[in-house]
Amino acid sequence: MPTWFYLTLASAFLLGIYDVLKKVSVKENAVPPVLLLSVIVSAAVWLSLLAIDATSPILLPYWLKTDSLSWLDHLRLLMKSTLVGVSWICAFFSLKHLPMSIAAPIRSTSPLWTVLLAIGFFGERPTGQQALGISVVLIGFTLFSQTGRKEGIHFATNRWVLLMMLATLLGSVSSLYDKYLLQSCAISPQTVQAWFSIYLIPVMLPGFLWWFFRERAITPFQFRASIPLIGVALLAADIAYFSALSIPDALVSLISPLRRTSVIVPFLVGVTLYGEQNWSRKLLCILVILAGVLILSW
Repeated sequence: MPTWFYLTLASAFLLGIYDVLKKVSVKENAVPPVLLLSVIVSAAVWLSLLAIDATSPILLPYWLKTDSLSWLDHLRLLMKSTLVGVSWICAFFSLKHLPMSIAAPIRSTSPLWTVLLAIGFFGERPTGQQALGISVVLIGFTLFSQTGRKEGIHFATNRWVLLMMLATLLGSVSSLYDKYLLQSCAISPQTVQAWFSIYLIPVMLPGFLWWFFRERAITPFQFRASIPLIGVALLAADIAYFSALSIPDALVSLISPLRRTSVIVPFLVGVTLYGEQNWSRKLLCILVILAGVLILSW
């Protein structure tokens, strides 16, 4: 197998670990401080790399070097951080209350919403293959909602499911915005990643201050070793992903669906460690959704 294949699988595994770390961190814990501390870790890593790039650029590989930006580009990246920050706030609160074997598969439907948004806002016409992929994902999602009912989770009315769906939709909007930043604005992936990570701190700060002054006594915070590892796992997953994309013979059409297999990690952890129910039906639904994602991305 080519190197990009293993890098993509490593990225998928790390993304799965990232989801598990989030669940461990927010379970019976205050969400805003978890969010702020996790983004501070990522920002600290990138600030260190920016300092090295400014003082000893020869020490960094090209894929960690950032570009000089105009104030308008910084504003664009702040907008991305705001978009992603709201998505993460929704996802973390949802994950606190939902089983991992429910939450993670909902997030894996992100490519479906990306395609639908591209059709709705950019006038793109879906190919027959994309239409088939959309249908397969929707079938998997419908089966998944029926499985959720067996656990008392009604997808149409459960606030945490709806919040996770909103987080997924915002994540899809962010993917389309990434295309604008990378292609139309010609900002390199590592520059986007660096400054978006840094700008997440002011985005998360208001929520933390609200919790600190209003909710701290009601929802206390407990520091856990998993919290700083959230940012590390996401950073490592992104580095593996961008490294795979940088290889000339890498097949982008396979990288995207392969990365979505990350859903398997939190699913297995949820079933084995947390004893989450209906694993066989959920596994079938996950396989159907992943098949639809593969068709969409091929």
